[in-house]
Amino acid sequence: MNFRNLATFTALVCCALAVIWAFAPNTLLSTWGVDFSYPVGLVGRRSAALFAGLGIMLFQARLAEPSPARSAIVAGFIVASITLACLGIFELTMGHARLGILSAVAVEFGLGITFIYVARKQSPQ
Repeated sequence: MNFRNLATFTALVCCALAVIWAFAPNTLLSTWGVDFSYPVGLVGRRSAALFAGLGIMLFQARLAEPSPARSAIVAGFIVASITLACLGIFELTMGHARLGILSAVAVEFGLGITFIYVARKQSPQ
Protein backbone atom coordinates (compact mmCIF):
# COMPACT_ATOMS: atom_id res chain seq x y z
CA MET A 1 0.00 0.00 0.00
CA ASN A 2 1.34 3.42 -0.92
CA PHE A 3 0.05 6.94 -0.43
CA ARG A 4 -1.25 7.27 -3.99
CA ASN A 5 -3.42 4.15 -3.78
CA LEU A 6 -4.63 4.91 -0.26
CA ALA A 7 -5.46 8.54 -1.08
CA THR A 8 -7.30 7.48 -4.24
CA PHE A 9 -9.31 4.79 -2.44
CA THR A 10 -10.12 7.12 0.45
CA ALA A 11 -11.14 9.89 -1.97
CA LEU A 12 -13.62 7.51 -3.58
CA VAL A 13 -14.99 6.50 -0.17
CA CYS A 14 -15.34 10.15 0.86
CA CYS A 15 -17.09 11.09 -2.39
CA ALA A 16 -19.48 8.13 -2.04
CA LEU A 17 -20.25 9.23 1.53
CA ALA A 18 -20.83 12.78 0.31
CA VAL A 19 -23.43 11.55 -2.19
CA ILE A 20 -25.11 9.30 0.39
CA TRP A 21 -25.23 12.01 3.07
CA ALA A 22 -26.53 14.55 0.57
CA PHE A 23 -29.22 12.47 -1.10
CA ALA A 24 -29.95 9.41 1.05
CA PRO A 25 -28.89 10.03 4.65
CA ASN A 26 -31.44 7.55 5.94
CA THR A 27 -29.40 4.77 4.29
CA LEU A 28 -26.58 5.15 6.80
CA LEU A 29 -28.77 6.23 9.69
CA SER A 30 -31.01 3.18 9.48
CA THR A 31 -27.94 0.92 9.42
CA TRP A 32 -26.80 2.59 12.63
CA GLY A 33 -30.24 2.36 14.23
CA VAL A 34 -30.66 6.13 14.28
CA ASP A 35 -34.04 7.63 13.40
CA PHE A 36 -34.14 10.18 10.62
CA SER A 37 -35.42 13.65 11.49
CA TYR A 38 -35.10 17.03 9.81
CA PRO A 39 -32.32 18.21 12.18
CA VAL A 40 -30.39 14.97 11.67
CA GLY A 41 -30.84 15.32 7.89
CA LEU A 42 -29.58 18.91 8.06
CA VAL A 43 -26.39 17.81 9.83
CA GLY A 44 -26.00 14.91 7.40
CA ARG A 45 -26.31 17.17 4.36
CA ARG A 46 -23.77 19.57 5.84
CA SER A 47 -21.45 16.60 6.47
CA ALA A 48 -21.78 15.78 2.78
CA ALA A 49 -19.94 19.01 1.97
CA LEU A 50 -17.08 18.07 4.30
CA PHE A 51 -16.78 14.57 2.84
CA ALA A 52 -16.80 16.01 -0.69
CA GLY A 53 -14.04 18.43 0.29
CA LEU A 54 -11.95 15.67 1.86
CA GLY A 55 -12.44 13.50 -1.19
CA ILE A 56 -11.33 16.21 -3.60
CA MET A 57 -8.38 17.15 -1.37
CA LEU A 58 -7.15 13.56 -1.14
CA PHE A 59 -7.66 12.91 -4.84
CA GLN A 60 -5.69 16.00 -5.84
CA ALA A 61 -2.94 15.22 -3.31
CA ARG A 62 -2.60 11.56 -4.36
CA LEU A 63 0.45 12.25 -6.54
CA ALA A 64 2.20 14.51 -4.02
CA GLU A 65 5.68 13.52 -2.97
CA PRO A 66 6.45 13.37 0.76
CA SER A 67 6.38 16.93 2.07
CA PRO A 68 5.19 18.95 5.07
CA ALA A 69 1.91 19.68 3.23
CA ARG A 70 1.26 15.99 2.52
CA SER A 71 2.16 15.15 6.12
CA ALA A 72 -0.38 17.73 7.31
CA ILE A 73 -3.10 16.17 5.12
CA VAL A 74 -2.26 12.70 6.44
CA ALA A 75 -2.16 13.86 10.08
CA GLY A 76 -5.49 15.63 9.73
CA PHE A 77 -7.11 12.60 8.18
CA ILE A 78 -5.69 10.29 10.87
CA VAL A 79 -7.10 12.51 13.63
CA ALA A 80 -10.48 12.79 11.91
CA SER A 81 -10.88 9.08 11.18
CA ILE A 82 -9.72 7.84 14.59
CA THR A 83 -11.92 10.45 16.30
CA LEU A 84 -14.93 9.35 14.24
CA ALA A 85 -14.24 5.72 15.20
CA CYS A 86 -14.04 6.65 18.89
CA LEU A 87 -17.26 8.66 18.64
CA GLY A 88 -18.98 5.70 17.00
CA ILE A 89 -17.95 3.44 19.89
CA PHE A 90 -19.10 6.09 22.37
CA GLU A 91 -22.52 6.44 20.71
CA LEU A 92 -22.91 2.65 20.67
CA THR A 93 -22.03 2.30 24.37
CA MET A 94 -24.38 5.18 25.26
CA GLY A 95 -27.22 3.48 23.40
CA HIS A 96 -27.58 6.25 20.80
CA ALA A 97 -26.65 3.89 17.96
CA ARG A 98 -26.97 0.17 17.34
CA LEU A 99 -24.40 -2.43 16.32
CA GLY A 100 -24.65 -1.36 12.66
CA ILE A 101 -22.42 1.60 13.49
CA LEU A 102 -19.54 -0.83 13.94
CA SER A 103 -19.25 -1.07 10.14
CA ALA A 104 -18.49 2.66 10.04
CA VAL A 105 -16.16 2.33 13.03
CA ALA A 106 -14.26 -0.46 11.28
CA VAL A 107 -13.79 1.60 8.11
CA GLU A 108 -12.78 4.72 10.05
CA PHE A 109 -10.34 2.86 12.27
CA GLY A 110 -8.98 0.86 9.33
CA LEU A 111 -8.35 3.98 7.26
CA GLY A 112 -6.73 5.76 10.20
CA ILE A 113 -4.38 2.86 10.92
CA THR A 114 -3.58 2.42 7.22
CA PHE A 115 -2.70 6.12 6.90
CA ILE A 116 -0.42 5.75 9.94
CA TYR A 117 1.24 2.71 8.33
CA VAL A 118 1.76 4.45 4.99
CA ALA A 119 3.05 7.61 6.66
CA ARG A 120 5.59 5.66 8.72
CA LYS A 121 6.63 3.47 5.78
CA GLN A 122 7.27 6.45 3.53
CA SER A 123 8.89 8.78 6.06
CA PRO A 124 12.70 9.11 6.04
CA GLN A 125 14.29 6.75 8.58
